[in-house]
Amino acid sequence: MKIAILGAGSIAQKMAQAVCGLGGDIEPYAVASRDAARAEAFRQSWGFEKAYGSYEQMLSDPAVDLVYIATPHPFHYPQAKLCIEYGKPVLVEKPFTVNAQQAAELFALAEQKHVFITEAIWTRYMPSRSIIDDLLASGVIGTPYMLTADLSYPISQKPRLFDPALAGGSLLDIGLYPIHFASMAFGDDIEKISGTCTYLDTGVDAQDSITMTYRDGRQAVLTCSMFASSHRFGIIYGSEGYIHCTNINNISAIEVFDSSHRRIREVPVPQQINGYEYEVLACRQALAEDRLECSEMPHTETVRILQWLDQLRAGWNIRYPFE
Repeated sequence: MKIAILGAGSIAQKMAQAVCGLGGDIEPYAVASRDAARAEAFRQSWGFEKAYGSYEQMLSDPAVDLVYIATPHPFHYPQAKLCIEYGKPVLVEKPFTVNAQQAAELFALAEQKHVFITEAIWTRYMPSRSIIDDLLASGVIGTPYMLTADLSYPISQKPRLFDPALAGGSLLDIGLYPIHFASMAFGDDIEKISGTCTYLDTGVDAQDSITMTYRDGRQAVLTCSMFASSHRFGIIYGSEGYIHCTNINNISAIEVFDSSHRRIREVPVPQQINGYEYEVLACRQALAEDRLECSEMPHTETVRILQWLDQLRAGWNIRYPFE
């Protein structure tokens, strides 16, 4: 499968590392940037076969089997639409789009054109997800009642996070990871989602505190910040103990504690290239089966999560200028 990357920034570099590390029938084939020199430098750095100075030229290449979109948030919608119109299967970096309406439109077009498309929210594809699912199903912590999750990094040096025109703020960049952690552990049957935030001078969110209340009484309490350096833990609390996950953005350790706070199990997390490879392998499997989505991240789930993000932003009076 020949992989093409649309965009040549830092996220593109990470995907290139994964693709090159996979080897076998996964081939680092093409990269495209509006800056031809940047595309060529990327090609040489990673050993891709072709570099293009326009997205349309790359999408016109009949050898391209899968396109990975690695550009800032607001560009995902028009670029994914372009890929669909060219008939190219596409893996779109998170957030899939900046709002649910854009996502629904892309999925409708993809279904009409019979083109594969999925969201590259890497935690949904990692082996740690099934490990946690199996632990919860085993009853090792009894009945799960509550979870907490945080993802905070001191990343305020990135100008795009301050820019409303680039869908800046913490929520779409890092806040969605705690939300996905909760959704994977507790599901999506929520009664309400609410939260508060602090604002940057530009009007986007800097730090968020979010509560998800489930219809069966379970609750998820989530936080994120672009200024703080935090533990980044995800903890699922049950009647007989709790599951402790280190770094919810790319889980590196999973430990189980009993109700006396004694560690009773440590479950190893498989070694990986960098975590991006699981998305590519899932796409390969889906394409081989002529599916239009990945079971790890169905279209309905992408839209649902974006609807929650839309609700939070509406409550915070945050609206991007292009919406």
